[in-house]
Amino acid sequence: MELSSNLLERIDECDSHALETLVSIAYKELRGIAGALMRGQLNGQRMQPAALVSAAYPRLAQGGTGWESKAHFFGSAARAMRQVLVGHARKRQAPARDPEVGTPEPQLDLLRLDEAMTALQQVDEHFVRVMELLYFAGCSLAEVAELAGCSLATARRDTNYARGWLYDYMKA
Repeated sequence: MELSSNLLERIDECDSHALETLVSIAYKELRGIAGALMRGQLNGQRMQPAALVSAAYPRLAQGGTGWESKAHFFGSAARAMRQVLVGHARKRQAPARDPEVGTPEPQLDLLRLDEAMTALQQVDEHFVRVMELLYFAGCSLAEVAELAGCSLATARRDTNYARGWLYDYMKA
């Protein structure tokens, strides 16, 4: 996907058509990211990839100014999807009127991960951006390096540190 500076400038100027154009260009890639989230480490979520992208769109539109690059846009998209999934997980944890019978599916505790990532943000926001690209945008390590503007070795080191930090926080 090629994001032109003209398109990003039009979004900065609150041109709603420019945002719609951007999202339509990026939709296929965003849906692929959402699909990876639903198939990957965030299993147990009942939301369909298209529904996740649709639910993230208003959040993206609300905070949709100041995107400087593809990395910045996809970082914002990852954050919006994270917020939607956390909200969805909170609703699922709310007491049900009619309790479900059956064995719960094993899944990542998304609420605990969100809490850990919020705590990590207090340590270093860069590590949160890297992990959002990895976990929520479904980027490979090479893509994280490219989007973060660092070497593959630095991206590997940053993700290893952030994973360890998140693991320790969630285990405590």
